Amino acid sequence: MCGRYASSRSTDDLVAEFDVVAPRVAAPLAPDWNVAPTKEVYAVLERPPRPEDGGGDGASDGAGPEPERQLRVLRWGLVPSWAKDPSIGNRMINARRETVAEKPAFRRAFAARRCLVPADGYFEWYPTSQTTKAGKPRKQPFFIRPRDGGVLAMAGLYEIWRDPSRAEDDPERFRWTCTVLTTEAEDALGRIHDRMPLMVERDRWSRWLDPRTDAEADLLDLLAPAAPGRLEAFPVATTVSNVRNNGPELVAPLPLDEVPSELEDAVVTGAEDA
Repeated sequence: MCGRYASSRSTDDLVAEFDVVAPRVAAPLAPDWNVAPTKEVYAVLERPPRPEDGGGDGASDGAGPEPERQLRVLRWGLVPSWAKDPSIGNRMINARRETVAEKPAFRRAFAARRCLVPADGYFEWYPTSQTTKAGKPRKQPFFIRPRDGGVLAMAGLYEIWRDPSRAEDDPERFRWTCTVLTTEAEDALGRIHDRMPLMVERDRWSRWLDPRTDAEADLLDLLAPAAPGRLEAFPVATTVSNVRNNGPELVAPLPLDEVPSELEDAVVTGAEDA
């Protein structure tokens, strides 16, 4: 799964990186090196321009004016449009590639409301041979990021949920939420965790984001694990396990003299590990 990631780039950087033509960000988010479920996050998506975008069920996403690429702030944890209780989003932070086109919670968004979730990298926890006081394996956090320092464009879906308790003129009546798609981890990263977020390569961004692309087979073909050697993984301080901790120190590699020998096989440094 993908349950924690880092996102420190500015709005201007993301607008330039993703060729955004319509930034819809009222208040920029602060850099966050410990993004956790239910937090507000940046997402890149495409929608037809509208004076007031309140959502709908997706039927109109493929018609009307040419879609424009937008940068928006969404809440991480997808709330389906049909949900009666928005707390369902707490369990919808990830969607599996293998079932995303079939699951009721995701299939409508997969058909018409796809997005990219920018990240510096993501965290996974590796079970070590050490145990906690409760007798469970002690887990060591790893940070996984592009080797070239670029942005990780994670495949995502978004939804717009209407709060029935709010009035028609209430600007907070629509809740925009998102989820991150995952797949089986490639061999090198699979040593750390068996799942990983799906990446969308730059030359596929337009097709993935275009709400008029709705053929299931075509969409699934756009999704693939990161190419071997593209990502690196290294252990970081256990302070990242507490969501209250935040700062660039959370993504700093542990000094070599602090890395237990049993973690060496889980470190991914480049193509030689693929």
